Amino acid sequence: MTFDISQIHIPNNPGIYLMKDSDGKIIYIGKAKNLKNRVKSYFLQNQNYKTQKLVENISDIEFVLTDNESEAFLLESNMIKKYRPRFNIELKDQQRYTYLRITDEKYPRLLVARRTRDGKFLGKGNFFGPFTQGSSKLLTIGTLRKAFQIRICKNLPKKVCLEYHLGNCEGPCEFKEAQENYSKHVSDLEEVLKGNNETKIFTKKLEEEMQHAALLQQFERAKDIRDTLIRLGSLQTKQKMEYVENSDEEYFGIGIQEQTATVMNFRMINGVIRDSDKFFFDLVGDNSFANFLYQYYTTHKIPKFILVSEIPDNKKLLESLLSKHAGFNVKILQPKKGKRKEILNLIMRNIELIHSKGGEPGLYELKEILSLPLVPNTIECFDISNHGDEFAVGSMSQFLNGKPNKSGYRKFKIKTVEGRDDFAMIGEIIKRRYYRLSEENSEFPDLILIDGGKGQLNAAVKSLQSLGLKIPCVSLAKENEEVYIPKIKDPIIIPKNKSSLKILQHARDESHRFGVAYNRNIRKNKIKTKKGKNLD
Repeated sequence: MTFDISQIHIPNNPGIYLMKDSDGKIIYIGKAKNLKNRVKSYFLQNQNYKTQKLVENISDIEFVLTDNESEAFLLESNMIKKYRPRFNIELKDQQRYTYLRITDEKYPRLLVARRTRDGKFLGKGNFFGPFTQGSSKLLTIGTLRKAFQIRICKNLPKKVCLEYHLGNCEGPCEFKEAQENYSKHVSDLEEVLKGNNETKIFTKKLEEEMQHAALLQQFERAKDIRDTLIRLGSLQTKQKMEYVENSDEEYFGIGIQEQTATVMNFRMINGVIRDSDKFFFDLVGDNSFANFLYQYYTTHKIPKFILVSEIPDNKKLLESLLSKHAGFNVKILQPKKGKRKEILNLIMRNIELIHSKGGEPGLYELKEILSLPLVPNTIECFDISNHGDEFAVGSMSQFLNGKPNKSGYRKFKIKTVEGRDDFAMIGEIIKRRYYRLSEENSEFPDLILIDGGKGQLNAAVKSLQSLGLKIPCVSLAKENEEVYIPKIKDPIIIPKNKSSLKILQHARDESHRFGVAYNRNIRKNKIKTKKGKNLD
């Protein structure tokens, strides 16, 4: 039943609107100069099918008034970050920003912080960041640990370990002087992470170490320090970001296909392309290029010049907001000729290539059918291969853009389960896989697929919940090719001619094939070992 817009009072003021589903969950947040005109427009007949899908899910609308459009822009961005509604823009790399956590322990450790989907940090302690993308997220942490003598052991040992003998830790586990110095080390580290004056002192110290390493021809060490300096510089702090004239600028191209926007960027540093990334978002409601750019620059360094393939809506307002945040004038430009135009042409050719790839229609189908927050460009599928009680292994296939990525396949020896308990085995390998990715701060897949029915799915979801993760997870039961979704009793039947089902089947068949081959190899090696032992 469609929501009756005539039953609520809608103000004419500027502000934001929060659309909610039947469970009271916020599913979309938008802004408007005139709330009444904007909200009513959703219920007109000529909307695209993705906006129609949003409207079908609306059960209530809440309003927050602001004094002007600029305030609405800022409030919308903050509220989207807080609630992360499924119909709003969510940057594909949002989980890849590194946050650091100094733990709440007697002798604190420095760790990569993890966040839930709604943005809450996992674990106790003080949090710092975000770090933007760079060559190695863990490299900075390792260097900071060594520089400030921060322990890495999970449990404090009774005697000093190798880290002490390598000079990386003073050994608070054993030595009283180290215990007394430890809080000072942690305090100095916090000052660096906050961006206070200690950062300059530490940076200068690292620069001297880098030069010394280069003189000694320790080029790997020098490169490591250089990368650390780059990543330290990417910390967003309360300090104003400094801009070096003619050094940094960023390029964005945008292309639309099947009511989904593809954005690609190039970041130029000293005239050289240093970084590139791709993003996707659905054209629902107010999701726009302007909204994307503002959200992007809440967690990335803002350059003086932003070069675009098309001018975004609210250009002047966007320039004003970014300039205020950056501390210098920011210009959004659409080059018509010259080197800058050539770079944008290159980006647009790349976007055309992305749109021309096969397999993508099936991925968009999956997003719609399974109500996923993102197009499942990365799918990881798990299977258990049993051969009697003695031989049981797990396997994982990985699909990128609907195609097998065999370098991403993984195999697992079952370590904690005895007997033939497929549910427990699935639970084990899911927990091992995503615990490791969490520890490494690696990117999670867009969709986890389990070979099996409701029982296997429940076991997988339980393991993800134990890790505090909310990665979309479904299962595919082979007998009738039914798709099971958590908390929904009846399975989804995808028509056999749909490319979306074929992607799931291919991923499932690949994980099964990979697991059977691994199981066979283990059995063969075990038989050889037994024969060898029986020889005189």
